[in-house]
Amino acid sequence: MGSGTSDDTGAQTPRREPPIDWPVFGITALVLGGVCALIFAAPARAGAFINQLYDGVTHNLGFLYQWYVIGLLIFLGYIVCSRHGSIRLGGRDCKSDYSTLSWIGMIFCAGVGATLIYWAVVEWAFYIDAPPLGAAPRSTEALEWAATYGIFHWGPVGWAIFCLPTIAIAYAFYMRGEPHLRLSSGCLPFLPGGVGSTRARIIDFIYMANLIGGGATSLGLTAPMIAGIFAKIAGVPHDFALEATVIGISVLIFGASSWLGLERGFKRLSDANTWIALTLLFYIVAVGPTLFILQMGTNSLGLMLQEFVRMVTWTDPVERSGFVESWTIFYWAWWVAYGPFVAIFATRISRGRTLRELILGLLVFGTLGAGIFYIVLGNYAMNLELTQTLSVTTLIREHSGPYALAEVLATLPFPTLTMLGFLVVAAILMVTTYDSASFTLASVASRDIRAGEDPARWNRVFWAIAIGIPPIALLFVEGGVKVVQSATVVVSLPLLAVGVLLALSILRMIREDEAAGRL
Repeated sequence: MGSGTSDDTGAQTPRREPPIDWPVFGITALVLGGVCALIFAAPARAGAFINQLYDGVTHNLGFLYQWYVIGLLIFLGYIVCSRHGSIRLGGRDCKSDYSTLSWIGMIFCAGVGATLIYWAVVEWAFYIDAPPLGAAPRSTEALEWAATYGIFHWGPVGWAIFCLPTIAIAYAFYMRGEPHLRLSSGCLPFLPGGVGSTRARIIDFIYMANLIGGGATSLGLTAPMIAGIFAKIAGVPHDFALEATVIGISVLIFGASSWLGLERGFKRLSDANTWIALTLLFYIVAVGPTLFILQMGTNSLGLMLQEFVRMVTWTDPVERSGFVESWTIFYWAWWVAYGPFVAIFATRISRGRTLRELILGLLVFGTLGAGIFYIVLGNYAMNLELTQTLSVTTLIREHSGPYALAEVLATLPFPTLTMLGFLVVAAILMVTTYDSASFTLASVASRDIRAGEDPARWNRVFWAIAIGIPPIALLFVEGGVKVVQSATVVVSLPLLAVGVLLALSILRMIREDEAAGRL
Protein backbone atom coordinates (compact mmCIF):
# COMPACT_ATOMS: atom_id res chain seq x y z
CA MET A 1 0.00 0.00 0.00
CA GLY A 2 1.47 3.30 -1.02
CA SER A 3 1.64 6.43 1.06
CA GLY A 4 -0.04 8.61 -1.51
CA THR A 5 -1.75 8.81 -4.90
CA SER A 6 -0.63 10.36 -8.17
CA ASP A 7 -2.46 13.13 -9.98
CA ASP A 8 -2.33 13.84 -13.72
CA THR A 9 1.07 15.52 -13.41
CA GLY A 10 2.60 12.55 -11.64
CA ALA A 11 2.93 14.39 -8.33
CA GLN A 12 2.20 12.51 -5.13
CA THR A 13 -0.79 13.70 -3.15
CA PRO A 14 -1.40 12.58 0.46
CA ARG A 15 -3.76 9.67 0.91
CA ARG A 16 -7.04 10.82 2.44
CA GLU A 17 -7.57 9.74 6.04
CA PRO A 18 -11.23 9.54 7.11
CA PRO A 19 -12.10 11.91 9.98
CA ILE A 20 -12.69 10.62 13.50
CA ASP A 21 -16.18 10.24 14.93
CA TRP A 22 -15.24 11.73 18.28
CA PRO A 23 -18.43 10.88 20.25
CA VAL A 24 -18.10 7.17 19.43
CA PHE A 25 -14.32 7.22 19.89
CA GLY A 26 -14.38 9.15 23.15
CA ILE A 27 -17.25 7.35 24.88
CA THR A 28 -15.85 3.91 24.10
CA ALA A 29 -12.35 4.86 25.23
CA LEU A 30 -13.67 6.34 28.47
CA VAL A 31 -15.82 3.30 29.24
CA LEU A 32 -12.87 1.00 28.53
CA GLY A 33 -10.68 2.98 30.90
CA GLY A 34 -13.41 3.06 33.54
CA VAL A 35 -14.01 -0.70 33.43
CA CYS A 36 -10.30 -1.45 33.72
CA ALA A 37 -10.07 0.95 36.67
CA LEU A 38 -12.92 -0.88 38.42
CA ILE A 39 -11.16 -4.21 37.86
CA PHE A 40 -8.14 -2.86 39.73
CA ALA A 41 -10.22 -1.14 42.44
CA ALA A 42 -12.67 -3.94 43.32
CA PRO A 43 -11.83 -7.12 41.42
CA ALA A 44 -13.65 -9.56 43.71
CA ARG A 45 -16.94 -7.64 43.83
CA ALA A 46 -16.96 -6.84 40.11
CA GLY A 47 -16.21 -10.45 39.21
CA ALA A 48 -18.92 -11.83 41.48
CA PHE A 49 -21.51 -9.41 40.09
CA ILE A 50 -20.74 -10.24 36.45
CA ASN A 51 -20.78 -13.97 37.15
CA GLN A 52 -24.21 -13.65 38.76
CA LEU A 53 -25.49 -11.89 35.66
CA TYR A 54 -23.95 -14.63 33.52
CA ASP A 55 -25.75 -17.36 35.46
CA GLY A 56 -29.04 -15.51 35.15
CA VAL A 57 -28.71 -14.93 31.41
CA THR A 58 -27.57 -18.44 30.46
CA HIS A 59 -30.05 -20.32 32.65
CA ASN A 60 -33.11 -18.14 32.05
CA LEU A 61 -32.53 -16.69 28.57
CA GLY A 62 -30.15 -19.19 26.99
CA PHE A 63 -32.93 -20.64 24.86
CA LEU A 64 -33.10 -17.29 23.02
CA TYR A 65 -29.65 -17.94 21.57
CA GLN A 66 -30.79 -21.35 20.37
CA TRP A 67 -33.91 -19.98 18.68
CA TYR A 68 -31.79 -17.20 17.22
CA VAL A 69 -29.43 -19.61 15.46
CA ILE A 70 -32.32 -21.77 14.23
CA GLY A 71 -33.97 -18.75 12.61
CA LEU A 72 -30.62 -17.60 11.27
CA LEU A 73 -29.88 -20.89 9.51
CA ILE A 74 -33.32 -20.80 7.87
CA PHE A 75 -32.81 -17.19 6.77
CA LEU A 76 -29.39 -17.83 5.24
CA GLY A 77 -30.70 -20.92 3.46
CA TYR A 78 -33.38 -18.74 1.89
CA ILE A 79 -30.83 -16.18 0.67
CA VAL A 80 -28.56 -18.85 -0.82
CA CYS A 81 -31.35 -20.73 -2.62
CA SER A 82 -33.24 -17.67 -3.85
CA ARG A 83 -32.41 -15.27 -6.66
CA HIS A 84 -30.99 -12.90 -4.05
CA GLY A 85 -27.93 -15.12 -3.77
CA SER A 86 -26.68 -13.95 -7.18
CA ILE A 87 -26.47 -10.30 -6.10
CA ARG A 88 -22.84 -9.22 -6.57
CA LEU A 89 -21.46 -6.73 -4.05
CA GLY A 90 -20.37 -3.66 -5.98
CA GLY A 91 -22.48 -4.34 -9.08
CA ARG A 92 -22.82 -6.99 -11.76
CA ASP A 93 -19.42 -6.32 -13.35
CA CYS A 94 -17.41 -5.71 -10.17
CA LYS A 95 -14.22 -7.78 -9.88
CA SER A 96 -12.95 -9.30 -6.64
CA ASP A 97 -10.10 -7.49 -4.90
CA TYR A 98 -8.41 -10.67 -3.65
CA SER A 99 -7.87 -14.19 -4.92
CA THR A 100 -10.20 -16.81 -3.50
CA LEU A 101 -7.42 -18.46 -1.46
CA SER A 102 -6.27 -15.17 0.06
CA TRP A 103 -9.87 -14.17 0.78
CA ILE A 104 -10.59 -17.46 2.57
CA GLY A 105 -7.36 -17.26 4.56
CA MET A 106 -7.99 -13.69 5.71
CA ILE A 107 -11.56 -14.41 6.84
CA PHE A 108 -10.51 -17.62 8.57
CA CYS A 109 -7.67 -15.95 10.50
CA ALA A 110 -9.90 -13.04 11.53
CA GLY A 111 -12.74 -15.31 12.56
CA VAL A 112 -11.08 -17.87 14.79
CA GLY A 113 -7.72 -16.63 16.01
CA ALA A 114 -5.26 -18.42 18.23
CA THR A 115 -7.94 -19.59 20.65
CA LEU A 116 -8.83 -22.25 18.08
CA ILE A 117 -5.50 -23.99 18.73
CA TYR A 118 -6.08 -23.99 22.48
CA TRP A 119 -9.61 -25.36 22.40
CA ALA A 120 -8.86 -27.85 19.60
CA VAL A 121 -6.26 -29.53 21.81
CA VAL A 122 -8.08 -29.55 25.16
CA GLU A 123 -11.85 -29.06 24.69
CA TRP A 124 -12.61 -32.78 24.44
CA ALA A 125 -10.96 -33.27 27.86
CA PHE A 126 -13.67 -31.20 29.53
CA TYR A 127 -16.38 -33.40 28.02
CA ILE A 128 -15.37 -37.02 28.63
CA ASP A 129 -16.01 -36.84 32.38
CA ALA A 130 -19.11 -34.62 32.05
CA PRO A 131 -20.50 -35.60 28.63
CA PRO A 132 -23.58 -34.17 26.93
CA LEU A 133 -26.85 -35.85 26.02
CA GLY A 134 -26.93 -38.18 29.03
CA ALA A 135 -23.89 -40.26 28.08
CA ALA A 136 -22.03 -42.11 30.84
CA PRO A 137 -18.64 -40.56 31.75
CA ARG A 138 -15.72 -42.03 29.80
CA SER A 139 -17.98 -44.42 27.91
CA THR A 140 -17.57 -45.01 24.19
CA GLU A 141 -20.53 -42.71 23.60
CA ALA A 142 -18.94 -40.01 25.77
CA LEU A 143 -15.67 -40.22 23.83
CA GLU A 144 -17.45 -39.92 20.50
CA TRP A 145 -19.45 -36.89 21.68
CA ALA A 146 -16.30 -35.33 23.14
CA ALA A 147 -14.57 -35.56 19.77
CA THR A 148 -17.64 -34.17 17.98
CA TYR A 149 -18.93 -31.30 20.10
CA GLY A 150 -15.87 -29.09 19.55
CA ILE A 151 -16.36 -29.32 15.79
CA PHE A 152 -20.02 -28.49 16.30
CA HIS A 153 -19.25 -25.45 18.45
CA TRP A 154 -16.81 -24.10 15.82
CA GLY A 155 -18.90 -25.27 12.87
CA PRO A 156 -21.75 -24.06 10.66
CA VAL A 157 -23.74 -22.33 13.43
CA GLY A 158 -20.85 -20.11 14.47
CA TRP A 159 -20.02 -19.15 10.92
CA ALA A 160 -23.70 -18.55 10.17
CA ILE A 161 -23.71 -16.04 13.03
CA PHE A 162 -20.85 -14.26 11.24
CA CYS A 163 -22.76 -14.26 7.95
CA LEU A 164 -25.76 -12.17 9.01
CA PRO A 165 -24.02 -8.90 9.92
CA THR A 166 -21.59 -9.39 7.03
CA ILE A 167 -24.39 -9.46 4.46
CA ALA A 168 -26.21 -6.49 5.97
CA ILE A 169 -23.15 -4.24 6.28
CA ALA A 170 -21.65 -5.27 2.93
CA TYR A 171 -24.93 -4.70 1.09
CA ALA A 172 -25.36 -1.22 2.57
CA PHE A 173 -21.70 -0.37 1.89
CA TYR A 174 -21.38 -1.60 -1.70
CA MET A 175 -24.93 -1.51 -3.02
CA ARG A 176 -26.30 1.56 -1.22
CA GLY A 177 -23.09 3.58 -1.05
CA GLU A 178 -23.22 3.89 2.74
CA PRO A 179 -19.80 5.35 3.67
CA HIS A 180 -19.73 4.07 7.27
CA LEU A 181 -18.27 0.65 8.13
CA ARG A 182 -20.35 0.16 11.25
CA LEU A 183 -22.80 -2.35 12.62
CA SER A 184 -25.48 0.35 12.49
CA SER A 185 -24.93 0.62 8.73
CA GLY A 186 -26.71 -2.70 8.32
CA CYS A 187 -29.77 -1.40 10.21
CA LEU A 188 -30.27 1.81 8.19
CA PRO A 189 -33.85 1.08 7.09
CA PHE A 190 -34.80 1.22 10.78
CA LEU A 191 -32.66 4.26 11.64
CA PRO A 192 -34.40 7.38 10.28
CA GLY A 193 -31.63 9.59 11.61
CA GLY A 194 -28.87 7.55 9.96
CA VAL A 195 -25.66 6.35 11.58
CA GLY A 196 -25.31 9.65 13.41
CA SER A 197 -28.53 9.13 15.38
CA THR A 198 -28.67 8.19 19.04
CA ARG A 199 -30.06 4.75 18.22
CA ALA A 200 -27.23 4.07 15.80
CA ARG A 201 -24.59 5.16 18.29
CA ILE A 202 -26.07 2.82 20.91
CA ILE A 203 -25.83 -0.10 18.45
CA ASP A 204 -22.23 0.77 17.58
CA PHE A 205 -21.25 1.20 21.22
CA ILE A 206 -22.69 -2.24 22.06
CA TYR A 207 -20.70 -3.68 19.18
CA MET A 208 -17.43 -2.07 20.31
CA ALA A 209 -17.98 -3.21 23.91
CA ASN A 210 -18.57 -6.77 22.66
CA LEU A 211 -15.46 -6.75 20.50
CA ILE A 212 -13.22 -5.41 23.25
CA GLY A 213 -14.65 -7.90 25.74
CA GLY A 214 -14.43 -10.80 23.30
CA GLY A 215 -10.94 -9.75 22.29
CA ALA A 216 -9.86 -9.64 25.92
CA THR A 217 -11.23 -13.16 26.36
CA SER A 218 -9.28 -14.46 23.37
CA LEU A 219 -6.06 -12.69 24.31
CA GLY A 220 -6.54 -13.81 27.90
CA LEU A 221 -6.61 -17.43 26.69
CA THR A 222 -3.92 -17.08 24.04
CA ALA A 223 -1.26 -15.36 26.14
CA PRO A 224 -1.08 -18.16 28.75
CA MET A 225 -0.96 -20.72 25.92
CA ILE A 226 1.96 -19.01 24.19
CA ALA A 227 3.66 -18.43 27.55
CA GLY A 228 3.21 -22.11 28.42
CA ILE A 229 4.76 -23.30 25.14
CA PHE A 230 7.65 -20.85 25.48
CA ALA A 231 8.24 -21.87 29.10
CA LYS A 232 8.38 -25.53 28.04
CA ILE A 233 10.87 -24.80 25.25
CA ALA A 234 13.09 -22.44 27.24
CA GLY A 235 12.83 -24.25 30.57
CA VAL A 236 11.72 -21.11 32.42
CA PRO A 237 8.88 -20.72 34.95
CA HIS A 238 5.41 -20.07 33.59
CA ASP A 239 4.41 -17.16 35.80
CA PHE A 240 2.68 -13.78 35.86
CA ALA A 241 5.71 -11.93 34.51
CA LEU A 242 5.98 -14.20 31.48
CA GLU A 243 2.28 -13.85 30.59
CA ALA A 244 2.45 -10.05 30.98
CA THR A 245 5.53 -9.98 28.74
CA VAL A 246 3.75 -12.06 26.09
CA ILE A 247 0.77 -9.67 26.08
CA GLY A 248 3.05 -6.62 25.93
CA ILE A 249 5.08 -7.96 23.01
CA SER A 250 1.89 -9.03 21.24
CA VAL A 251 0.42 -5.53 21.54
CA LEU A 252 3.61 -4.05 20.06
CA ILE A 253 3.57 -6.53 17.17
CA PHE A 254 -0.03 -6.03 16.09
CA GLY A 255 0.31 -2.30 16.68
CA ALA A 256 3.14 -2.30 14.14
CA SER A 257 1.07 -4.46 11.80
CA SER A 258 -1.77 -1.96 12.06
CA TRP A 259 0.61 0.87 11.20
CA LEU A 260 1.79 -0.99 8.09
CA GLY A 261 -1.80 -1.14 6.84
CA LEU A 262 -4.21 -3.81 5.69
CA GLU A 263 -2.49 -5.18 2.60
CA ARG A 264 1.13 -4.99 3.74
CA GLY A 265 0.43 -6.30 7.23
CA PHE A 266 -2.60 -8.52 7.59
CA LYS A 267 -2.70 -10.09 4.13
CA ARG A 268 0.94 -11.21 4.17
CA LEU A 269 0.64 -12.68 7.64
CA SER A 270 -2.60 -14.53 6.93
CA ASP A 271 -1.30 -15.91 3.63
CA ALA A 272 1.83 -17.25 5.33
CA ASN A 273 -0.08 -18.62 8.28
CA THR A 274 -2.45 -20.67 6.14
CA TRP A 275 0.42 -22.70 4.72
CA ILE A 276 2.36 -22.97 7.98
CA ALA A 277 -0.72 -24.24 9.82
CA LEU A 278 -1.58 -26.81 7.13
CA THR A 279 2.02 -28.05 7.10
CA LEU A 280 1.99 -28.47 10.88
CA LEU A 281 -1.32 -30.36 10.83
CA PHE A 282 -0.10 -32.66 8.04
CA TYR A 283 3.04 -33.39 10.10
CA ILE A 284 0.99 -34.42 13.15
CA VAL A 285 -1.19 -36.71 11.04
CA ALA A 286 1.91 -38.28 9.50
CA VAL A 287 3.87 -38.93 12.71
CA GLY A 288 0.94 -39.43 15.08
CA PRO A 289 -1.73 -42.15 15.31
CA THR A 290 -2.82 -41.59 11.72
CA LEU A 291 -5.53 -44.23 11.60
CA PHE A 292 -7.12 -43.13 14.88
CA ILE A 293 -7.09 -39.45 13.87
CA LEU A 294 -8.73 -40.15 10.52
CA GLN A 295 -11.24 -42.69 11.83
CA MET A 296 -12.35 -40.60 14.79
CA GLY A 297 -12.48 -37.51 12.58
CA THR A 298 -14.68 -39.28 10.03
CA ASN A 299 -16.88 -40.60 12.84
CA SER A 300 -17.23 -37.12 14.34
CA LEU A 301 -18.26 -35.53 11.04
CA GLY A 302 -20.84 -38.25 10.46
CA LEU A 303 -22.17 -37.99 14.01
CA MET A 304 -22.50 -34.21 13.75
CA LEU A 305 -24.32 -34.42 10.42
CA GLN A 306 -26.63 -37.15 11.72
CA GLU A 307 -27.41 -35.40 15.02
CA PHE A 308 -27.10 -31.75 13.94
CA VAL A 309 -30.74 -30.83 14.56
CA ARG A 310 -30.70 -32.48 17.97
CA MET A 311 -27.47 -30.70 18.96
CA VAL A 312 -28.82 -27.32 17.87
CA THR A 313 -32.10 -27.76 19.76
CA TRP A 314 -30.91 -29.68 22.87
CA THR A 315 -31.77 -27.69 26.01
CA ASP A 316 -31.21 -30.45 28.62
CA PRO A 317 -34.59 -29.72 30.26
CA VAL A 318 -34.66 -32.86 32.45
CA GLU A 319 -31.18 -33.50 33.84
CA ARG A 320 -30.12 -29.83 33.71
CA SER A 321 -26.45 -30.80 33.86
CA GLY A 322 -25.30 -27.30 32.94
CA PHE A 323 -23.52 -28.46 29.79
CA VAL A 324 -25.68 -26.40 27.44
CA GLU A 325 -25.29 -23.22 29.49
CA SER A 326 -21.56 -23.64 30.16
CA TRP A 327 -20.57 -24.57 26.64
CA THR A 328 -23.10 -24.25 23.81
CA ILE A 329 -24.79 -21.04 24.99
CA PHE A 330 -21.44 -19.50 25.83
CA TYR A 331 -20.09 -20.34 22.38
CA TRP A 332 -23.16 -18.90 20.62
CA ALA A 333 -22.86 -15.72 22.71
CA TRP A 334 -19.15 -15.50 21.93
CA TRP A 335 -19.81 -15.86 18.21
CA VAL A 336 -22.59 -13.25 18.42
CA ALA A 337 -20.18 -10.87 20.16
CA TYR A 338 -17.53 -11.43 17.50
CA GLY A 339 -19.97 -11.40 14.56
CA PRO A 340 -19.91 -7.66 13.79
CA PHE A 341 -16.12 -7.64 14.11
CA VAL A 342 -15.67 -10.27 11.42
CA ALA A 343 -18.49 -8.72 9.40
CA ILE A 344 -16.88 -5.29 9.13
CA PHE A 345 -13.53 -6.75 8.17
CA ALA A 346 -15.11 -9.26 5.76
CA THR A 347 -16.99 -6.39 4.12
CA ARG A 348 -13.72 -4.58 3.49
CA ILE A 349 -12.25 -7.53 1.56
CA SER A 350 -15.39 -8.95 -0.13
CA ARG A 351 -16.11 -6.50 -2.93
CA GLY A 352 -16.99 -8.42 -6.09
CA ARG A 353 -18.33 -11.49 -4.27
CA THR A 354 -21.95 -12.60 -4.61
CA LEU A 355 -24.09 -13.06 -1.52
CA ARG A 356 -24.12 -16.79 -2.25
CA GLU A 357 -20.31 -16.89 -2.44
CA LEU A 358 -20.05 -14.92 0.77
CA ILE A 359 -22.41 -17.16 2.74
CA LEU A 360 -21.09 -20.47 1.41
CA GLY A 361 -17.48 -19.32 1.73
CA LEU A 362 -17.95 -18.56 5.41
CA LEU A 363 -20.05 -21.64 6.17
CA VAL A 364 -18.08 -24.22 4.21
CA PHE A 365 -14.46 -23.10 4.43
CA GLY A 366 -14.76 -21.72 7.94
CA THR A 367 -16.25 -24.98 9.19
CA LEU A 368 -13.74 -27.13 7.30
CA GLY A 369 -10.82 -25.06 8.54
CA ALA A 370 -11.84 -25.20 12.19
CA GLY A 371 -12.88 -28.85 11.85
CA ILE A 372 -9.45 -29.85 10.56
CA PHE A 373 -7.80 -28.32 13.64
CA TYR A 374 -10.15 -30.21 15.94
CA ILE A 375 -9.84 -33.50 14.09
CA VAL A 376 -6.05 -33.47 14.04
CA LEU A 377 -5.10 -31.78 17.32
CA GLY A 378 -7.99 -32.98 19.46
CA ASN A 379 -7.84 -36.60 18.38
CA TYR A 380 -4.05 -36.71 18.76
CA ALA A 381 -4.41 -35.48 22.35
CA MET A 382 -7.33 -37.84 23.04
CA ASN A 383 -5.27 -40.80 21.83
CA LEU A 384 -2.61 -39.93 24.40
CA GLU A 385 -5.29 -40.19 27.10
CA LEU A 386 -6.75 -43.45 25.81
CA THR A 387 -3.36 -45.16 25.45
CA GLN A 388 -2.28 -43.86 28.88
CA THR A 389 0.71 -42.15 27.30
CA LEU A 390 -0.27 -38.84 28.91
CA SER A 391 -3.22 -38.06 31.17
CA VAL A 392 -4.38 -34.78 29.67
CA THR A 393 -7.39 -34.55 31.97
CA THR A 394 -5.18 -34.89 35.04
CA LEU A 395 -2.82 -32.17 33.81
CA ILE A 396 -5.73 -29.81 33.26
CA ARG A 397 -7.18 -30.57 36.69
CA GLU A 398 -3.88 -30.27 38.57
CA HIS A 399 -2.26 -27.50 36.52
CA SER A 400 -4.07 -25.73 33.66
CA GLY A 401 -5.16 -26.05 30.04
CA PRO A 402 -2.11 -24.20 28.64
CA TYR A 403 0.20 -26.43 30.71
CA ALA A 404 -1.52 -29.55 29.37
CA LEU A 405 -1.28 -28.24 25.80
CA ALA A 406 2.49 -27.77 26.07
CA GLU A 407 2.88 -31.29 27.47
CA VAL A 408 0.82 -32.71 24.58
CA LEU A 409 3.10 -31.03 22.04
CA ALA A 410 6.15 -32.33 23.88
CA THR A 411 5.09 -35.92 23.09
CA LEU A 412 5.56 -35.39 19.33
CA PRO A 413 8.81 -36.30 17.56
CA PHE A 414 11.26 -33.39 17.51
CA PRO A 415 9.29 -31.69 20.28
CA THR A 416 11.24 -28.43 20.32
CA LEU A 417 10.78 -27.91 16.60
CA THR A 418 7.10 -28.85 16.83
CA MET A 419 6.46 -26.45 19.70
CA LEU A 420 8.26 -23.68 17.82
CA GLY A 421 5.95 -24.34 14.87
CA PHE A 422 2.91 -24.07 17.12
CA LEU A 423 4.33 -20.92 18.65
CA VAL A 424 4.64 -19.34 15.20
CA VAL A 425 1.12 -20.35 14.13
CA ALA A 426 -0.42 -19.13 17.40
CA ALA A 427 1.47 -15.83 17.24
CA ILE A 428 0.47 -15.18 13.63
CA LEU A 429 -3.16 -16.06 14.30
CA MET A 430 -3.17 -13.73 17.29
CA VAL A 431 -1.48 -10.88 15.44
CA THR A 432 -3.74 -11.14 12.40
CA THR A 433 -6.87 -11.36 14.55
CA TYR A 434 -6.04 -8.23 16.51
CA ASP A 435 -4.77 -6.42 13.45
CA SER A 436 -8.25 -6.85 11.97
CA ALA A 437 -9.85 -6.02 15.34
CA SER A 438 -8.02 -2.70 15.51
CA PHE A 439 -9.07 -2.06 11.90
CA THR A 440 -12.74 -2.65 12.60
CA LEU A 441 -12.75 -0.66 15.85
CA ALA A 442 -11.06 2.21 14.03
CA SER A 443 -13.61 1.94 11.23
CA VAL A 444 -16.49 2.29 13.67
CA ALA A 445 -14.77 5.30 15.24
CA SER A 446 -14.37 6.99 11.81
CA ARG A 447 -16.72 8.97 9.59
CA ASP A 448 -17.14 8.78 5.81
CA ILE A 449 -14.95 5.80 4.96
CA ARG A 450 -15.14 5.28 1.22
CA ALA A 451 -14.68 2.01 -0.67
CA GLY A 452 -10.99 1.06 -0.73
CA GLU A 453 -10.03 3.39 2.14
CA ASP A 454 -8.58 2.47 5.52
CA PRO A 455 -9.03 4.32 8.84
CA ALA A 456 -6.29 6.71 9.96
CA ARG A 457 -3.12 4.93 11.03
CA TRP A 458 -2.97 6.46 14.50
CA ASN A 459 -6.62 5.47 15.00
CA ARG A 460 -5.83 1.82 14.21
CA VAL A 461 -2.76 1.79 16.44
CA PHE A 462 -4.72 3.32 19.34
CA TRP A 463 -7.26 0.50 19.27
CA ALA A 464 -4.53 -2.12 18.79
CA ILE A 465 -3.04 -0.94 22.08
CA ALA A 466 -6.43 -0.51 23.77
CA ILE A 467 -7.38 -4.15 23.13
CA GLY A 468 -4.36 -5.24 25.14
CA ILE A 469 -5.29 -3.29 28.28
CA PRO A 470 -8.13 -5.50 29.66
CA PRO A 471 -6.13 -8.77 29.51
CA ILE A 472 -3.24 -7.13 31.37
CA ALA A 473 -5.65 -5.84 34.02
CA LEU A 474 -7.26 -9.27 34.31
CA LEU A 475 -3.92 -10.89 35.10
CA PHE A 476 -4.35 -9.35 38.54
CA VAL A 477 -7.78 -10.96 39.05
CA GLU A 478 -8.23 -14.57 40.08
CA GLY A 479 -10.43 -16.23 37.49
CA GLY A 480 -10.22 -13.08 35.37
CA VAL A 481 -10.73 -14.80 32.03
CA LYS A 482 -13.94 -16.39 33.32
CA VAL A 483 -15.15 -12.94 34.35
CA VAL A 484 -14.53 -11.56 30.85
CA GLN A 485 -16.24 -14.59 29.29
CA SER A 486 -19.23 -13.93 31.52
CA ALA A 487 -19.24 -10.26 30.60
CA THR A 488 -19.15 -11.17 26.90
CA VAL A 489 -22.27 -13.32 27.27
CA VAL A 490 -24.13 -10.62 29.22
CA VAL A 491 -23.26 -7.82 26.82
CA SER A 492 -23.98 -9.94 23.73
CA LEU A 493 -27.65 -10.38 24.66
CA PRO A 494 -28.77 -7.05 23.09
CA LEU A 495 -27.08 -8.10 19.84
CA LEU A 496 -29.78 -10.74 19.38
CA ALA A 497 -32.33 -7.96 18.88
CA VAL A 498 -29.89 -6.19 16.56
CA GLY A 499 -29.59 -9.42 14.58
CA VAL A 500 -33.34 -9.45 13.95
CA LEU A 501 -33.09 -5.86 12.70
CA LEU A 502 -30.24 -6.84 10.39
CA ALA A 503 -32.26 -9.66 8.80
CA LEU A 504 -35.28 -7.43 8.27
CA SER A 505 -33.05 -4.66 6.90
CA ILE A 506 -31.48 -7.01 4.34
CA LEU A 507 -34.87 -8.04 3.00
CA ARG A 508 -36.17 -4.46 2.92
CA MET A 509 -33.09 -3.08 1.12
CA ILE A 510 -33.21 -5.84 -1.49
CA ARG A 511 -36.94 -5.39 -2.02
CA GLU A 512 -36.58 -1.61 -2.42
CA ASP A 513 -33.68 -1.94 -4.85
CA GLU A 514 -35.54 -4.52 -6.93
CA ALA A 515 -38.58 -2.26 -7.11
CA ALA A 516 -36.35 0.65 -8.19
CA GLY A 517 -34.62 -1.46 -10.88
CA ARG A 518 -31.18 -1.19 -9.31
CA LEU A 519 -30.63 -4.96 -9.23
